[in-house]
Amino acid sequence: MSAVPAFRPDKGRSPARFLKVTPRLPVADLARTIGFYTEVLGFQAGPPWPADAPTFVLLQQDDMSLQFYTAEQPGTEPTGHATIYFDVSDVRAMHRVLSGRLAVEWGPEVYWYGRREFAVRDPDGYLLIFSERTSDPPTCNPD
Repeated sequence: MSAVPAFRPDKGRSPARFLKVTPRLPVADLARTIGFYTEVLGFQAGPPWPADAPTFVLLQQDDMSLQFYTAEQPGTEPTGHATIYFDVSDVRAMHRVLSGRLAVEWGPEVYWYGRREFAVRDPDGYLLIFSERTSDPPTCNPD
């Protein structure tokens, strides 16, 4: 068997082009997660797997995908310890819709790096940041 050459960062690019990243995150209650992402955020759910006792689902919205699963042993994998950053076309419209349904953690604010952002949390505690590019002046301090 021949050895596969190792990627060497000092030699330049990766041997393959990275096309997409899809987070796969643990949740406490898969049905609750599916309901939140489909009913509140408008994602489409693929068929939960396995059909008889689902532990995994793929959710999609436009060009974004998220994967959620429940641990084989409840309580063995912590949930809510990640941030999901959504680049959207209209943060203010998202804020208007979501602020009537969810507690807003912060924002919307315009940051020094040229983004308008706000955040909410999903039922498992994951921080969801909604962001758009803007040329508006910052509305908050970089501290």
